[in-house]
Amino acid sequence: MIQEACMSRKPWDLAFTADPEEVAALRRVVRLHLGMWGLHDVTDGAQLCVSELVSNVITHVGAGTPATLAVSMNGTRLRIEVHDPDTRALPTLVEATSDSEGGRGMALVDGVADRWGVLLHPDRKVTWCELETRLTSPSGHVDDAGVTRAEALLGFYSAALPVEPKQSRLSAALAEEAVIDVITDFLHWLRAHGFDGDKVLDRAQTRFEA
Repeated sequence: MIQEACMSRKPWDLAFTADPEEVAALRRVVRLHLGMWGLHDVTDGAQLCVSELVSNVITHVGAGTPATLAVSMNGTRLRIEVHDPDTRALPTLVEATSDSEGGRGMALVDGVADRWGVLLHPDRKVTWCELETRLTSPSGHVDDAGVTRAEALLGFYSAALPVEPKQSRLSAALAEEAVIDVITDFLHWLRAHGFDGDKVLDRAQTRFEA
């Protein structure tokens, strides 16, 4: 049976200035990166956490504060960190009433994330949170029915690929070649039965993005 190629999810960070207008841009960056990582199921939660962690810096440390957003994997959890230079203004979890104008930020993070905390360093503090994903391994793919069906289908194509005897899993390049073979064969089938392959591909792309 064909084995899944590992997906590289390298840690990344982005320096920014803690201003209200930066929040939307940071949310878009996070959505883009998590899309490339195949972590669509935690995108909304991650964006909310980024918004609240950055807003916490703006409110309690001050607008214009130089800060850094860092995103990485901790096992199968997605880890989000916001670094800022103020080691005194520590985020706290408070019970906000319906009439409260503030205090909901960390409560929202606490409700969305599996865990969160604060790390203090001599020159900065790091407010972090982690969200559980559906990954089976840090470099694996989301445990999804569509992925499972695709791997079962690719298993029929793997026998024709030049895999070394000692190779326990297909390389990313060989796995990609198998996917291309599958798509090509389906396009042949569609044309042979009078279907418009381009329209079918467009519909598949739309469904995939949804």
